[in-house]
Amino acid sequence: MMKLIQNIDVYAPQYLGKKDVLTIHDKIVKIADADTMQLTGIFPEAEIIDGTDRILTPGFIDCHVHVLGGGGEGGFANRTPEATMEGLTKFGVTTVVGCLGTDGIGRDMCALVAKTKGLNEQGLTAYCYTGSYQVPVRTLTDSITKDIMMIQEIIGTGEIAISDHRSSQPTFEEFARVAADTRLGGVLSGKAGIINVHLGDSPRCMDLIEQVIDETEIPASQFLPTHINRNEMLFCKAITYALKGGAVDFTGNEDIDYWETICDEVRVCNGIKRMLDAGVNPNRITISSDGQGSLPIYNKQGEFLGMGVGQSSCLLKEVKECVERTEIPLEIALSTITSNPAGILNLKGKGKIEEGNDADLCILDQNLQVMEVIAKGKTVYTK
Repeated sequence: MMKLIQNIDVYAPQYLGKKDVLTIHDKIVKIADADTMQLTGIFPEAEIIDGTDRILTPGFIDCHVHVLGGGGEGGFANRTPEATMEGLTKFGVTTVVGCLGTDGIGRDMCALVAKTKGLNEQGLTAYCYTGSYQVPVRTLTDSITKDIMMIQEIIGTGEIAISDHRSSQPTFEEFARVAADTRLGGVLSGKAGIINVHLGDSPRCMDLIEQVIDETEIPASQFLPTHINRNEMLFCKAITYALKGGAVDFTGNEDIDYWETICDEVRVCNGIKRMLDAGVNPNRITISSDGQGSLPIYNKQGEFLGMGVGQSSCLLKEVKECVERTEIPLEIALSTITSNPAGILNLKGKGKIEEGNDADLCILDQNLQVMEVIAKGKTVYTK
């Protein structure tokens, strides 16, 4: 299985210029100047892809997806469907990190790990977190540390809810223990040992995270708080947190105007621009979709209209907004869904177009529309 992508603009995510990119099996084996590699007649079985007027990026990493489905807060009828490989790859996603949410009972860790294994067998790269909103954490084995250390797919704990009426209202001691056990699991297994933290709209915002960092030996690098653009108050706290070196995760939206105007969320592109202008390290910013999560929809009068479902399609949409609306360089915008989550979550071989890395690639047109997706060296979507 060999592919040669010729004469294509490569964003790795940093811009490399026009290149030829050769993949063999599931790896990127050679990157060279455009039109310098020829396989015709030498390897007749190789697939030649003309990259003229196309853009090549790393495959996207969606680091917060309810792969088993989400919802259920409004009753059993509000449970949302599971993620599918096709529903992820058509939007450029080649790596996914699954999580449970509010419901850690109707959906459990056994099912989450099984779903994660299934997505891997189908051709994606899939990981997951142990636990759900609740503390104490419901694990697959008898401990957080053992889950992370002994189960290949589990890379951390989450999404643990704080500052939210749906959380289990963890105390400082409980939350610190979760963080400590997660960190230890990462240390012993060579994984990131990240705690993915769901932030609600309570005025307490990120207080528990900051208290753990200030009063224990656990560093900010162990946390990835998500939904930081939920409201202006929380977002301002997140800027301060990120300026201290913490990583932060924006939640993207399919209907961007709705969530900004009706729900008072901070628009992702505006939020990232404000963070960059404030001096936040661009490598500490990610965007995820909250995919398959339930999204209640209201009108301007606050009346409930129905339930939407998060989609990974928002990732590229938010990247385009960053470029077109706030003039953030494409390299920086792309890094939020490629190299940044790969680095923060310690996903080896992911997030960058480099020789030796996994052959997870997206081919886009000049309007940043997905034309072809390659996962582990195989074409999994073609427009």
